[in-house]
Amino acid sequence: MIVIKVGGSKGIDLDAVCDDVAALVSEGTALVLVHGGSHETNLVAEALGHPPQFVQSPSGHTSRRTDRRTLEIFEMVYCGLVNKGVVERLQRRGVRAIGLSGLDALLWQGPRKAVIRVVENGKTRLLRDDYTGVVERVNTELLQLLLSQGYLPVLTPPAASFEGEAINVDGDRAAAATAVALGADTLVLLSNVPGLLRDFPDEGSLIRHIARVQLEEHMDLAGGRMRKKLLGAQEALNGGLRRVVLADARVAQPVRQALAGRGTVIE
Repeated sequence: MIVIKVGGSKGIDLDAVCDDVAALVSEGTALVLVHGGSHETNLVAEALGHPPQFVQSPSGHTSRRTDRRTLEIFEMVYCGLVNKGVVERLQRRGVRAIGLSGLDALLWQGPRKAVIRVVENGKTRLLRDDYTGVVERVNTELLQLLLSQGYLPVLTPPAASFEGEAINVDGDRAAAATAVALGADTLVLLSNVPGLLRDFPDEGSLIRHIARVQLEEHMDLAGGRMRKKLLGAQEALNGGLRRVVLADARVAQPVRQALAGRGTVIE
């Protein structure tokens, strides 16, 4: 079992990802595909006059500020434009893809953060109207049912809070939670860089291998979205996965290259 997460940043080749996914499915590989949609969400939010805002936690993590209007735009893009675009691509390649958000059938569920702490101009303040959370429960019964009937689940945030509200969750960490819940062997996190770079943005500084016990010391090298990917990798390995690969979604055969170890392999 493989769980693949493809990000939503500019430059990602979704057609190449879907080519690879379709080939693996035709060979009998059990997999689940998770996707993001951050770039398209930013474009739509700007067009609708509600531009994206990002906040930084005291620990240095950057995340999207998710008020109710932002959540509605998020759902519009992730669940509609991007999800159905990926499903269409896969079905044109002969895959029985079914697109679901974490809201559907409580596929991904967790607590909504009552308060989040953010740092602005060197000062910490509290946000109480944010719709964010973290995945703590995965509806594996539904996923196993779909997989057993030959369907490919194509999953995307948002998730559901324990009170039934839509909440924005990090896609990489949601993919990690899904991989752990399904007992996957490998988690592949694809983005618009070749992996963890020792000297960002120099792609020649790619770190090719990280032992699990060394993961924490590499956190300081990761900024922005890559920090969340390392956190997701850490959670997946702590949950029992053997291997996580951070790899490039801009190249031909991105999934096969990742599975062959081309990227940053954490194990």
